[in-house]
Amino acid sequence: MGIVNETPIRAADVLLSDGTTVHLRPIRPDDADRIVALHGRFSERTRYMRYFSAYPRIPQRDLDRFVNVDHHDREAFVVEHAGELIAVGRYERLGAQSHQAEVAFVVEDAHQGRGIGSVLIEHLVAAAGTVGITEFEADVLPINQAMLRVFMAAGFRIERQFADGVVHLWFPIAATPDSMRVQRSREQQAEARSLARLLNPRAVAVYGARSDGTGIGAALLAHLKGAGFTGEIIPVHPSAPAIGGLPAVRSLRGADLAVVAVPADAVPAVIEDCAAAGVHGLVVVSAGFAESGPEGAQAQAALLRAVRDQGMRLVGPNCLGIANTDPGIRLNATLAPLLPRQGRVGFFSQSAALGTALLAEADRRGLGLSTFISAGNRADVSGNDALQYWREDPQTDAVLLYLETFGNPRKFARIARELARRKPVAAVASPVRPPALDAVTTGPDARGVAALFAHSGVIRVDTVAELFDVGLLVAGQPLPPGDRVAVVTNAAALGVLTVAKAPAAGLRIADGYPRDLGPTVSDVDFVQAVHEALADEAVDAVVAAYAPALAEGDKLGVAELLRTSTAESSRPLAVVMPADPSFTVAPAYIDGDPPALPMFPAIEEAVRALGRVARYAAWRREPVGTVPPLPGVDSAAGTAIAQRLAPTSDVDADELLAAYGIPVVPSRAASGPQVAEAAAACGHPVALKVATKPWRHRIDLGAVRLNLSTPAQVDEAYQELERLFGLGVEVVVQPMVAPGVACVVEVVDDPSFGPVVGFGLGGEAADLLGDRAWRPVPLTDRDAAALVRAPRAAPLLTGYRGAAPVDLDALADLLLRVGRLVDEQPTLSSLSLNPVLARPVGLAVLHASAIFTTSPTRPDQGPRRL
Repeated sequence: MGIVNETPIRAADVLLSDGTTVHLRPIRPDDADRIVALHGRFSERTRYMRYFSAYPRIPQRDLDRFVNVDHHDREAFVVEHAGELIAVGRYERLGAQSHQAEVAFVVEDAHQGRGIGSVLIEHLVAAAGTVGITEFEADVLPINQAMLRVFMAAGFRIERQFADGVVHLWFPIAATPDSMRVQRSREQQAEARSLARLLNPRAVAVYGARSDGTGIGAALLAHLKGAGFTGEIIPVHPSAPAIGGLPAVRSLRGADLAVVAVPADAVPAVIEDCAAAGVHGLVVVSAGFAESGPEGAQAQAALLRAVRDQGMRLVGPNCLGIANTDPGIRLNATLAPLLPRQGRVGFFSQSAALGTALLAEADRRGLGLSTFISAGNRADVSGNDALQYWREDPQTDAVLLYLETFGNPRKFARIARELARRKPVAAVASPVRPPALDAVTTGPDARGVAALFAHSGVIRVDTVAELFDVGLLVAGQPLPPGDRVAVVTNAAALGVLTVAKAPAAGLRIADGYPRDLGPTVSDVDFVQAVHEALADEAVDAVVAAYAPALAEGDKLGVAELLRTSTAESSRPLAVVMPADPSFTVAPAYIDGDPPALPMFPAIEEAVRALGRVARYAAWRREPVGTVPPLPGVDSAAGTAIAQRLAPTSDVDADELLAAYGIPVVPSRAASGPQVAEAAAACGHPVALKVATKPWRHRIDLGAVRLNLSTPAQVDEAYQELERLFGLGVEVVVQPMVAPGVACVVEVVDDPSFGPVVGFGLGGEAADLLGDRAWRPVPLTDRDAAALVRAPRAAPLLTGYRGAAPVDLDALADLLLRVGRLVDEQPTLSSLSLNPVLARPVGLAVLHASAIFTTSPTRPDQGPRRL
């Protein structure tokens, strides 16, 4: 990454602290004129702070040096906004082969205080780290407190010394827990603010509304008006004086948000108009972009580049729009005719086609929303941005996600886990799975995917209906403190059905339940029994299943009594009224305070939703683990090895594992007469294993021969392997080690979570049954300990039927090291340690293979970028 032709990868679009986008890239020789112009806009104070002198102009010699760098020992980044350079940051190595470099940056006066300095430091640190620089130095004038604060707040371990009127700073640039915490905090705040500016506009411009009131643009305008938007609505039209009863303008003069419904080829002109008016962001409903084919994809890329160059954000294109139900905003910038019901649930839907139906279903079910975002093609604003916004939004208590794909799965896993510690997050799972995870999506352990979501705190559901089932529970009900469920019913069959369905949902029927009150119980007595169940300390959740004896029974009256009398309960309540869900729209109990009850037409739906929420609540009660320090890890050596191996497939990973303190039992590949030599070099006794797939490790097929103590035994065993697998078959010769329980450790890239670590016991039966447990990286100490015990066959590790228990701590340590390795090495796409022999003391890794790619970085690693 340190050579000239690789520098474009260092370019990035970045959000500043106020939510504005800028473009950061390596400096070029043709930037000379713009560098001079930037210098001319500096105040005298800024020039003095940067150069320690007045420095009124840049001499040609200095200018040539500024813009001509080798991108290795000398690097410089410029920050662009609206076609102008607004900041420059650079490092310069202090001598050939030195591990130290001097760093400096300067920001135009008008853009100071927006977080540009911290962004430059992050990107300079990342660039320097790839070329062997490990420490930065800087000289700062004592009166330059703003610059000193930038350095001191970055989270690095900074030393400083005052001498000769200058503060001299130096610090190692390796990431620290504090520097990562600072970086992630700034990222979250910037992304949240960028969306807050879109969802809380004071004025909205509408492009594409026809004067005759027809078309999508006119519908958007009508929806904004119909929702009672509290700000100004500005139709933009090339000729009409008024649109939809509102004065129209030909060119925009000021707005926070633009809603765009013009043809795709007219969108670039809209961007120019919006940029001149200072618009913060655009909601582009227009189609004809990436969803339409290669030409549309090119148009979308150009659209995104134009929007970001002007510091704006983009929702869409080809999207449904955004909405905010806050009474002080009442924004309905969507194609849905009605503003969603006000509530405390944030809802993200990638699909524009399904968005209107989803909003209608939310309203029918009585689910109130705080904000709604449909990102369509998701060229810029994504579900990750929405999660960052909802994390701190005081109007949102829970989040629902309908996602078709994950643009940055690693970031999704990280921020979803952080958000889920505060607020429930439910998501419809992506149906796309990598081949390496077939084991958890086929066979008896199909729940493995749900478990993977659950261990990141996300409540995974399979259908939209289930998404709303969970949403109703988490929107207005407390989380259950355990898995004990009480059933109160007036129909014995409903109680029996609940008992039958509870175990599959991970729930237990509480002692003394189900409680059947009989079909003649009065409404008041039924509600009183539910109230008593909610107050029972031996109960964690209650299902109230009510079936009127007569068709005209008062379901609505019972529901209203339940809503008002149980509002203060500390236990969740799910109400089942079979066969007729239509009453759930009744405003008598859905609107107002307390909120709507979660109503279900079937026992199965209520129990399934309660089970998912109970598992989430259990996850949230667990202490947050830590990523512990690991002795014997040489990350720098590991990076060098991984870079050397990329790109390769099915390569031995022994050397890379050794850099992370994971020894692999040495082995030698051989065939023919070389086998005897290899056995002698390894030292008897040895094992012979057929090297090629699919026979590798297959003892059952005769592809492995063990305990060969003499040359004669080695020769005889090899001849038998030749008879079975062909003359000259290649084998792996390995010294024998103490026996143990065979285990498998794997790493694969999951489309929803990025790299995940899998653990299971070895053998064909375990593979066939899909007995693997998975956790996303980075692994904490608690993750690793739980992962070892998660497979169904895990009792074989703890002394099953009198066998000696294995060293679980050694297995957990191995998983932590593998997790650290995959977390730090982005070119590693998959890894398999098979077999790993777990013993009463320690373990042995017998074989490790890996696949490396040429990808230089994962989207969620390194400095901030969009």
